Amino acid sequence: MFIDSVKLSLASGNGGKGAVSFRREKHVPLGGPDGGDGGRGGDVIIICDNNTHTLMNFKGKKELRAENGAAGSGRNKNGKKGANLELIVPQGTQIIDAKTGEILLDLVKEGQREVFLKGGKGGLGNTHFKNSTNQRPDYAQPGVKGEICEVKLELKLIADVGLVGFPNAGKSTLISVVSNAKPEIANYEFTTLTPKLGLVEVDEYHSFVMADIPGIIEGASGGKGLGLLFLKHIERTNFLLFVLDTMRQMSLKEQFIILKKELKSFSKELSSRSFGVMISKIDSENLGEGFAKELKENIKDLEDFLQNEKPMFILRVSSLDKTGLNELKFKLLEQVKNKN
Repeated sequence: MFIDSVKLSLASGNGGKGAVSFRREKHVPLGGPDGGDGGRGGDVIIICDNNTHTLMNFKGKKELRAENGAAGSGRNKNGKKGANLELIVPQGTQIIDAKTGEILLDLVKEGQREVFLKGGKGGLGNTHFKNSTNQRPDYAQPGVKGEICEVKLELKLIADVGLVGFPNAGKSTLISVVSNAKPEIANYEFTTLTPKLGLVEVDEYHSFVMADIPGIIEGASGGKGLGLLFLKHIERTNFLLFVLDTMRQMSLKEQFIILKKELKSFSKELSSRSFGVMISKIDSENLGEGFAKELKENIKDLEDFLQNEKPMFILRVSSLDKTGLNELKFKLLEQVKNKN
């Protein structure tokens, strides 16, 4: 199951309390204080791991705590440090303050390891408080309390290319034939319910990561459909590929205008990102002379409109017939390399 947002209460461990103890041994009638220090509480550590792709492990959990430090004991024995709480999260996870919305951590690098909450310091045992005027201190320090933070973990996928299109436009079919991703595909809308990442291998030495998100519908940026939930997953992509559907009962130009509008409503920065246009399902040209003529006019209308939008390329592709796929992969690789 794909989970990309969870709320949690995280807490580091409390420091152990220092011990009040006095040396008691045969032939040592005036033994002094020998209370050991409390152990430090465990830290909360966030680790970024690209072998993890979802926040599923945190589903249903409300509170996670590091271990408390152990109390000190006699004979100057210090308490054991509490075990750290290590949270392994996918690349692209943000740790957000649930109350203020402030981004506290952004985990984007593989192997990134951040101490998020430090454990409380252990209290000093009574041996530290002996002095010339107080030879038998009967008190010690309590441990320092750990830190607590209410957070929201939010995953934003990191990919080189993000697919943008209406439901059933051919995005899932495309990513299934050019990459190692295997999304469920059916001949009806909203079949993609969760984002998918796929590694596209262009040749023996070059590859890039493509992200397929659920289809965007008009009004997605305002909360309609699934698009709003997953638009965030293309925020981190370097390049956008608009997938326009020749079989949709809406002109290619209209599709592009609506998709661009929804992106702009969600994020002006995202809408201004470099993009290419893929006209999908060109195998539908075989449906008849009348349809082929209408489609030709439809494409010409789109190309005229896009002269002002300045796409990096416009390609006609059929994922089913494998038409235009190699050219598309090389065009996308060229844009990815330029961004890097």
